[in-house]
Amino acid sequence: VQLQASGGGLVQPGGSLRLSCVASGSIFSIRDMGWYRQAPGKQRELVALISGGGSRNYADSVKGRFTISRDNTKNTVYLQMDGLKPEDTDVYYCYANIRLGGDLYASDYWGQGTQVTVSS
Repeated sequence: VQLQASGGGLVQPGGSLRLSCVASGSIFSIRDMGWYRQAPGKQRELVALISGGGSRNYADSVKGRFTISRDNTKNTVYLQMDGLKPEDTDVYYCYANIRLGGDLYASDYWGQGTQVTVSS
């Protein structure tokens, strides 16, 4: 299984970015999908999570500014980030809880990080 993230970059404060992450491989089903972020020397923290049924959870710091969505037909999760602030600068990692074909249980998978930098 591979998670391929894209969409990071440099943006000015108040700007927007959209992150995408596609899961590929011998996937039977995907449960939760989401985004985490991590700054150097700090723990990875949850940004947003969406369940297979569409329930969403957000970190308090991004509520009202970020929107998570998913396209189950494409095994893809998105993170629309609006009203970006300098403190949103981090490496963002996509996450998925995936059950592979032939497996009884799901496991956690991570994509490569994508850098988001908010600066004027």
